[in-house]
Amino acid sequence: MVQIGNIKLSPFPLLLAPMEDVSDPPFRALCKEGGADVVYTEFISSEGLIRDAAKSIQKLDIYEKERPVGIQIFGANLDSMLRSVEIVEATKPDIIDINFGCPVKKVVCKGAGAGILKDIPKMVKLTESMVKRTSLPITVKTRLGWDHDSVKIVEVAERLQDVGCAAISIHGRTRAQMYKGDADWTLIAKVKNNSRMHIPIFGNGDVNTPERALLMRDEYGLDGAMIGRASIGNPWFFRQVKHFLDSGAHLPSPNIKERVEITRRHLEMSVAWKGEAQGVLETRRHYTNYFKGFENFKPYRTRMVTSNHSEQVFEVLNEVLEEYASQEVL
Repeated sequence: MVQIGNIKLSPFPLLLAPMEDVSDPPFRALCKEGGADVVYTEFISSEGLIRDAAKSIQKLDIYEKERPVGIQIFGANLDSMLRSVEIVEATKPDIIDINFGCPVKKVVCKGAGAGILKDIPKMVKLTESMVKRTSLPITVKTRLGWDHDSVKIVEVAERLQDVGCAAISIHGRTRAQMYKGDADWTLIAKVKNNSRMHIPIFGNGDVNTPERALLMRDEYGLDGAMIGRASIGNPWFFRQVKHFLDSGAHLPSPNIKERVEITRRHLEMSVAWKGEAQGVLETRRHYTNYFKGFENFKPYRTRMVTSNHSEQVFEVLNEVLEEYASQEVL
């Protein structure tokens, strides 16, 4: 059994990674139904929270059916981060996660996200201060280092653990790599296999097949997998991974009826949460994967991603269901 603070999880839990404009309540709900053990919100700016920015505040929305759920915040100013903890606590999440891994320039240039990897003492101090500020478990998501020449993840993980960090998720790339090249899990395994470490170490990066998750568990010995891009438009991926880990066999892909129903529910929940225009817009990124493997689907997908009203998308979905009802997924 893996444990984050007092939260008890399965022996090899699967975590939904925090992803900007992806890990919102509708998608988290679908991933939870699809087998995710822990889900995380989109990353939230501490500066936005303390200034009551509408977009940041909206991201605090969490629901009972999501639990255990973590709220992830980012920032470089200690006072702002500590004040944001109090705001986050009020929404009663199960976990507060600190983003020390986002490689995006607009975040990094402010010394936040992966930018703090240039200042490890500050990274440790910020984590320690947040641990002392709240009774909720504080976890960290980070990368191997700023670049190849500054990788000190084994030492960094020790120091984060020593100041009270309850778990660490490590993306197997440096900030300099962004999302290019292959994730290096060997360095994550070095953190896990360090005799001084006793908190859970989760691997992130390139967990895109059930076989890769099995490799992470059995060859690299990690405590769990954090899954990001592979889940986009594919919330059943968690269930498929779990089935493979348990049996060594692949679950059949969802049929067209199931895919249409999930797409419909996703859009309905998005519209209910964000409003018609934003809900329709932000669900578009999932359509390609929802219907991956169906021949000659492009015309339908084009209509779905260019429709500005949910009713238009629902009409296309009805046509899809009728057209592909007898077609197997390739």
